[in-house]
Amino acid sequence: MINGLSLLDRSRIRAGETGAAALRATVARATRAELLGYDRIWVAEHHGVPGIAGAAPAVLLAAVAGATSTVRIGSAGVMLPHHQPIVVAEQFATLSAFAPGRVDLGLGRSPGFTAPVRRALRQGENDFATDLAELRAYLDGTAEVTAHPRPDGPVPLHVLATGSGLRVAAEAGLPVIVGGPLLGVGGDPGPGMEALDAYRRAFRPTERQPEPRVAISLDVLIADTEAEAADLLLPEAWAMAWSRTHGVFPPLESVAAVRAAPRTSRQQGHLDRTVAAAITGTRAAVESRLAELLERTGAAELVAASSTFDRDALAASDASLAALFGKSGPVKPG
Repeated sequence: MINGLSLLDRSRIRAGETGAAALRATVARATRAELLGYDRIWVAEHHGVPGIAGAAPAVLLAAVAGATSTVRIGSAGVMLPHHQPIVVAEQFATLSAFAPGRVDLGLGRSPGFTAPVRRALRQGENDFATDLAELRAYLDGTAEVTAHPRPDGPVPLHVLATGSGLRVAAEAGLPVIVGGPLLGVGGDPGPGMEALDAYRRAFRPTERQPEPRVAISLDVLIADTEAEAADLLLPEAWAMAWSRTHGVFPPLESVAAVRAAPRTSRQQGHLDRTVAAAITGTRAAVESRLAELLERTGAAELVAASSTFDRDALAASDASLAALFGKSGPVKPG
């Protein structure tokens, strides 16, 4: 049964604005989400991406922590192959000192988007499971080297998981955040449910996490009409199509600019796939589709990874989603 509603904000840059403006907008969105009663705010890590300002989750979360007081804050996620585990442990223990009991550390293993970015990150051969165990030992105080500062309490770990990531999470007894093809939003679920069932069967309980836990992440956008909601998704869908065909993830363009832009059949195909993997519509339509998805996946948390060019429309969508889940104000940390 779902017991968490979260937002993932990637600090998407809009055409004509700076990365600094996008970061400030993330903090402002987090403060509004707290007032709406969201349980958690997630931020992400992207490097060398023109359309995304969110490159340093720990730093951005420090700003979010300073602007909020009750909502949980987390990374979705820190890409562990880009970092030394002890540095990640130190960063999030430090963050926890400023927001005790509110910090979550979500971890992924995606490589840099392009070869030059991977070289800039000095990315080599890493074993995600080994690095994950090392990081966990630093946070628990059981590693050969004691990482400082020591966190006042536990910093919960989450794994951004695909097929093999689900296996690692199950063996480590950690909750997962899944999205994309595994959810089967656009039609045939494919191997998604089998992968989630395998995660639950293989899960090794721990004292801190006695049961498997699944959070699902996808674009969810609500507007007064189906057409308006579909338009909200267009800027992100077009940016995704452009990145797949040009190797560069651009800033978000307005709906009018997207409609006017010429597109190839290949770009249209990518755009259609992004649209199919999202849930958009009126509040009633979104409620119905989410109910089916949450029941099918057995998810404990919905992570709305939504973005659009019009920030006022995004704020209205966030408010509608919170109301759909019966949120009415700030939640207590913990």
